[in-house]
Amino acid sequence: MAWRAVFTALEAVCEENITALSGPTDLLCGNASGRLLTCMRKIQDHGRALEPVVAGFTAVYHHYDFDADTPGNGYRTLVKVLQSCVLHIIHKGRYIASNCHRAFFRANHNASEMEAYSSALCQLRALLYLAQRLLHDNGHGQLYSLQDGELSRRFVREYTSMHKACFYGRCLGFQFSPTLRPFLQTVVISMVSFGESYGKQQSGLGMAAFSFLTSAKYVIDPELRGAEFERITQNLDMKFWKSFWNLTESELLSGLASVASNLVQLNLTLTIPPEALRLPLASDPRLFAPVSPPVAHWGPGPVNMRLISYELREGQDSDELLAFSRTEATPISVSLVPFGAQKHPPSPWLLIHFHGGGFVAQTSKSHENYLKSWSKDLNVPILSVDYSLAPEAPFPRALEECFYAYCWALKNCHLLGSTAERVCLAGDSAGGNLCITVSMRAIACGVRVPDGIMAAYPATLLTIDASPSRLLTLIDPLLPLGVLSKCLNAYAGKEGRKEGRKEGKGTSTLSALGRDTALLISDLTHGASNWIQSFLPAEVLGSLSSSHQKSLDNEAHYRSTSPSSSSSNSSSGPRDYPEGFEPLRSERLAVIQTPSCPIVKNPFVSPLLSPDDLLRGLPPVHLVASALDALLDDSVMFAKKLRDMGQPVTLRVVEDLPHGFLSLLGLAKETQVASDICVARIREVFQQQTPPPCTNKQPKLERTNHGSPLVD
Repeated sequence: MAWRAVFTALEAVCEENITALSGPTDLLCGNASGRLLTCMRKIQDHGRALEPVVAGFTAVYHHYDFDADTPGNGYRTLVKVLQSCVLHIIHKGRYIASNCHRAFFRANHNASEMEAYSSALCQLRALLYLAQRLLHDNGHGQLYSLQDGELSRRFVREYTSMHKACFYGRCLGFQFSPTLRPFLQTVVISMVSFGESYGKQQSGLGMAAFSFLTSAKYVIDPELRGAEFERITQNLDMKFWKSFWNLTESELLSGLASVASNLVQLNLTLTIPPEALRLPLASDPRLFAPVSPPVAHWGPGPVNMRLISYELREGQDSDELLAFSRTEATPISVSLVPFGAQKHPPSPWLLIHFHGGGFVAQTSKSHENYLKSWSKDLNVPILSVDYSLAPEAPFPRALEECFYAYCWALKNCHLLGSTAERVCLAGDSAGGNLCITVSMRAIACGVRVPDGIMAAYPATLLTIDASPSRLLTLIDPLLPLGVLSKCLNAYAGKEGRKEGRKEGKGTSTLSALGRDTALLISDLTHGASNWIQSFLPAEVLGSLSSSHQKSLDNEAHYRSTSPSSSSSNSSSGPRDYPEGFEPLRSERLAVIQTPSCPIVKNPFVSPLLSPDDLLRGLPPVHLVASALDALLDDSVMFAKKLRDMGQPVTLRVVEDLPHGFLSLLGLAKETQVASDICVARIREVFQQQTPPPCTNKQPKLERTNHGSPLVD
């Protein structure tokens, strides 16, 4: 339904309900009639105020898309979410108007439903006003306020005080695919139930039983559920968050997931010792570059991986590979090869995977479901890296381990059932970030660059800079701002961390050396962070056609007439909301620590801030984002950056799915379609006819850190 028709229908429904509720109310229980009448009048006021705001956005938001064939950016998403909310109100309003005088009409229930959506509409109205401020203050086509720290701080201040419980109660997941709403409800109920038992001295089974018993009240009372979820996420405890999401690693849940997933002939966990490697230079295979094992924070340590293969291939059952299968540490599940299974020749392809989890949670075990499916669909072995997690292992430990795993895989591909003629990196969320930064490091070191990257909803900017899609953190049950900021701070080393892993006696000196080396590299790269931003290309508008110029004139008119631009300046700065409007406020304030250390602007942390020299030479990058993801603008802006540099890049934006949709494979038809899109992008990398050009230009700083090339 077109947005104008939506607002016309909303006005008609409000008038219909106000008329119906203003008549005889004998059949309505208690004060339910008054509640509904008040609610419909508020909704009517919100609708009338929002219609011109939406008209303004629809006139200009196409300027912020990646291209004409890829509609998607945070401004579009906010309008889409608002429209979803209004459509729910229209549907409920028509039911109330038709049934409010019937004998079995549940007056109080329907009043509570409509009040919840009225609150949600009020908060969405506030988000659109904040988005107007972003549109007014940002440059044309820019989605982030990279140079306006005050704008981002104002966004954080608004988040800390705005009411959010309405989005986690009766309105939970209204913007997503209907088939996913029961799952989201289960997640929220599980989290608030887990929160009651968290910290109690109970066994895992006892905690699960207690959580199950307490979950009933949150099913019955949506308002209680929303308030408790808001309380938990307002002042998030990182240990609690990690403990909750690591429940997916439990034997029970992982066993259930395995039952529903594809069967594979090989599912083997590996522990690779920290030994120095040498790889041929991409520019001259006669020369070799040294690759050091990961050393940051606690010195050299092993790297854990998981090898998944739908078919058993040569090399995968070799004694050399099985020697890396460890049982001393927590063993990773091993699918034993069936006796007499036929061995296939090595695949020419190899997929290397980095899992998501905000850099702080989960392992390859949590992502087995879709990895097994991919291995079958692509008929390719997959090596998934279990990198060390923050806050115990902040940047650059995960990057070091993933890069080392990539280099090890290139050198030992014969053990993995592949000839590695084509190598693709794939990852989601934090893993998508690592795919990009590992490739950047390969360029910097001069070794072979992967043939392509498939990054699903990657985090390319690890700051709290405001963008229209990041306004969704106010309503997102899977990625609220409190969670996002905690994860970013943990990866940047600003969350408290325990002493790192020790690899045995007598390693203190080596560990100290590793820490000092990491700090030296960090200092060098951080010292360059000030000039890095100067490399960010300005948007060049060029000559415009008359129709395009008309659109720009519309945009300028919209900015000049927006409430934020017409507000009078006070001592505290311009108002974000028009006179007479104020969003609902929370009873408790959130504590959000914004990542302010230079690390978050390091190009190997935030690739969006990378100078062109560090990105030039990247292989084809295929980004798959979700229109309803708070990190959507990360993908859009990074795709634009690569395109403007002349780098090969594609962007696909899927609809109606949340952040982390790959982990929801099998829950909805839409998640399967999205996974198939990711598989198609990976297949493009493997089947491309000519190898992508590689760069011979090496940044001097990185070559110095990794030593001079060696002659074999």
